[in-house]
Amino acid sequence: MAEGCDGVVVGVCMSEKRGDPKKNVGSGFLQPGVGLVGDSHAGTAKEISILSRESVERLCREKGISAEPGFFAENISTRGIDTASLVRGSLLEIGRAKLEVMQIGKDPSEAHTYQYRGYSLLPSEGVFCRVVEGGEIKVGDKILKKEG
Repeated sequence: MAEGCDGVVVGVCMSEKRGDPKKNVGSGFLQPGVGLVGDSHAGTAKEISILSRESVERLCREKGISAEPGFFAENISTRGIDTASLVRGSLLEIGRAKLEVMQIGKDPSEAHTYQYRGYSLLPSEGVFCRVVEGGEIKVGDKILKKEG
């Protein structure tokens, strides 16, 4: 992990259609009110979804599967940031963009149809954000956590 940061981006992921797996495209543009430009979920209330690689790797070890960034439908895959320590209102600086944490996990009554090999991590461990300041992000960008 880069010095002077809380984490690092290891995947910038999008899909053309909802329900399709997301692919790590390496970079993208985050736009306020939209999210990741070009992603099938752009323009929804939960503009950006974040999932830690640590969560994915733990599930993979437990279940004997493998998964690349984006396989659990996250827009941004991270390493090194303790997503469990984030709270609503936390601010994240990624590249030139700034995000505000809006929700941790999903309300159990909310539908979540996407699964990878029968497993879904976003409802329990995902972090959902809105874009406060837009900008380009890419794999390797530092993630800085600020209190809101």
